[in-house]
Amino acid sequence: MTMLGPSEFIFPDPVIADPDQQGLICIGADLRPETLLEAYCHGLFPWFSEGEPICWWSPEPRCIIRPQDYHPSKSLLRTMKKKSYRITINHAFEQVIQRCALPRSYADETWISEEIIQGYTALFRAGYAYSIEVWNQDEQLVGGLYGVTIGRGCFGESMFSTETDVSKMAFYTLMLIGQACELEWIDCQLVNDHLLSLGACTVSRQDYLKSLQDVVNQPAVDWKSYQEGVFSSERIAMHAKLTE
Repeated sequence: MTMLGPSEFIFPDPVIADPDQQGLICIGADLRPETLLEAYCHGLFPWFSEGEPICWWSPEPRCIIRPQDYHPSKSLLRTMKKKSYRITINHAFEQVIQRCALPRSYADETWISEEIIQGYTALFRAGYAYSIEVWNQDEQLVGGLYGVTIGRGCFGESMFSTETDVSKMAFYTLMLIGQACELEWIDCQLVNDHLLSLGACTVSRQDYLKSLQDVVNQPAVDWKSYQEGVFSSERIAMHAKLTE
């Protein structure tokens, strides 16, 4: 992990800057690693369309998932046991974020611009981002997710899949890492029905910000211990059966 210097930018307190609880805190700055790190430590994340100025958000309420509360569906476990997939950690970050940036069937545009890709890839190289990859039997990358990691704080950003349930396999792997590391929560940012179906919940922005200061100042998650391993979908599904 690279020790980053201080950011040039001072981000405002979200509660003070957004008394009407609209979520948009400020506009501007850049996406250099030190800027992103400063923003996440203040409870902010960038979200904007290509060609627009950088917008920094801190929603009210905040969506999180507590890893210990997550339970994979029976249909997911059946898929993981039926088909053989290889799951890796931090082996292909750039491929994952580029695949997440591709347009979806339900939307023509994506918020993951080339500027976002460059910023988060630099953050990954500095040791403050992670990816989980799912590979099929032909060694094709068919699913995955990426996010930011600071201390014991874990922040989900985006996921993709080209085969049934593979993004859920990556998500389940992230939950297992969260459980093993006893993470208090994983940040999901904005609430939606899909996240709620996976076990996510909402907390007030004030409670989230208070908890955030505790987790980001704790010793960092040892991602290297996970990226040295390769996990099979069958093995992970078996873990779920043994812990029922």
